[in-house]
Amino acid sequence: MKAAVGDRITVHGLHVGDATRCGEVLEVKGAGGEPPYVVRWDDGHEAVFVPGSGVRVDPASAAADGPG
Repeated sequence: MKAAVGDRITVHGLHVGDATRCGEVLEVKGAGGEPPYVVRWDDGHEAVFVPGSGVRVDPASAAADGPG
């Protein structure tokens, strides 16, 4: 998985009832867009994040373009 500053991260819950978390990549600590990432979650919390299963990265350009 690769990400860039400004990309949106979505973490889907692994179990029924788990909340989906969304956030913005503030910093890429790995080489060439690899994890770990510093993410500001939509609740305002910032954390170092290493993605696992159930994670989607949406490029910042896609978010800026909006729906087709």
